[in-house]
Amino acid sequence: MTADAPSPPHFNSRQRIVLLVLLGAGFMVSVDFSILNVALPETGAGVGMKVADLPWITSAYTLPSAGFALLFGRFADLFGRRKLFMVSMVLLTGASLLGGLASSPGVLLTARALQGVATAMALPAALSLLTTTFAEGAMRERALGLNGALLSGGFTVGALVGGTLVSLLSWRAAFLINIPVAVLVLSCTPFVIGESRLPERVKLDLPGAITVTGGLLAVVYAVVERSIVAALVGVVLLALFSVIEVLASAPLAPVRILRRPTVMWGNYAGLVLFTMETGMIFLMTLFLQRILGFSPLITGLVFGVPGLAAVGAGVIAGRLVGRFDGRRVLATAMLVQGVAILPLVFLDAHRTAVAMLVPALFVGFFGHVAAIVAYTVTGTSGLPDEEQGLATGLTTMTQQVAVSIGIPILSAVAATRSAELAGIHLALSVDVAVTLVSVVVVWFGLRPGRTTPAVRVPAGAGESLTASSG
Repeated sequence: MTADAPSPPHFNSRQRIVLLVLLGAGFMVSVDFSILNVALPETGAGVGMKVADLPWITSAYTLPSAGFALLFGRFADLFGRRKLFMVSMVLLTGASLLGGLASSPGVLLTARALQGVATAMALPAALSLLTTTFAEGAMRERALGLNGALLSGGFTVGALVGGTLVSLLSWRAAFLINIPVAVLVLSCTPFVIGESRLPERVKLDLPGAITVTGGLLAVVYAVVERSIVAALVGVVLLALFSVIEVLASAPLAPVRILRRPTVMWGNYAGLVLFTMETGMIFLMTLFLQRILGFSPLITGLVFGVPGLAAVGAGVIAGRLVGRFDGRRVLATAMLVQGVAILPLVFLDAHRTAVAMLVPALFVGFFGHVAAIVAYTVTGTSGLPDEEQGLATGLTTMTQQVAVSIGIPILSAVAATRSAELAGIHLALSVDVAVTLVSVVVVWFGLRPGRTTPAVRVPAGAGESLTASSG
């Protein structure tokens, strides 16, 4: 802890507008991810999709959003962050229109896949614009805190708004609602955000791009579909990618960056955070609806109330990282997330269990959001502006991969028990164990002797905008 707590940073008018545009886009993308989850049956029925194929409405989105995030993060560094961000908004607009007008399963899944590609473009581009607009220090930490708060709020609002839109209008509204927001963001961006400084000589590591993208797609597909063949293909491609990056003259993801403790252990923490939390939410959804017999609306409220309240954790976490080092905040927040899930292991089949569930979710969501902010700060710290697209591409890739594999992994654990409640208890026990063990791993992985430069930066370093932000 520092001897004197620095005064909270204040954004000027221009910075507030930049934040409004970038955070607004991130909020919209996070809403887009979750908004259809509560309307899968209605959406599938609307285009004549078989019930068994409904999970592909989600998978068609998560596969490209996870597989292409690292590639597009590097594209942002090489070809322009603002340019990629604007392209993502154009693509999201077109994909949302296509989805809103879809009349067949093929068109619907194509629209969801294009939305996933747009997300893989938008998130690393927006995040790298954020980290290069606000230099390391108190300003960036606060900006990333707000980013974490709005991303968390977006997932919660998406779940709540999705049910309302379907009830009052149609499942098509879940697609069409993106269009006016994306057009507004697209219209404002050229006037408030400058283009990043581009390298003089652009050389894309094409073999690295092909192998890492194919490897990530194969691994995520393998987990979602439980395919051994896809898993083997993914492992081979990722192994080949690691060899290519060592030998390449201009690697897509330089090994020196991947081996940085802040990048390596920060992203490991993010992988655990999102995998375990996503799986827990799915299991609790099953518990509320199939064991306690609650409706989707009540289930949404059970998650929504603590979810919206925990949004404040993002704002608080940004300031905590500014006062304490990122290692302490990240490990403590992960510990809170893991310990908060522990009471859920003992939930029984009576509706009074909600009295224990809601407070546990509140505490757990608070820790989760605080950890998201801390891992994002950690994973992007100590790197120059010209590599921020890669850094944010890695953090985005980590998030999207984890969100994709969390449900299949914990569902597989739960399926090892014949009784559904016993399976949920076992899967949650694994969740707690993995999270708590990872706290220790991250704590020692980020110890000061291994972190060069340190995650903590001078409190006043973020008071000015970088020149490249224009």
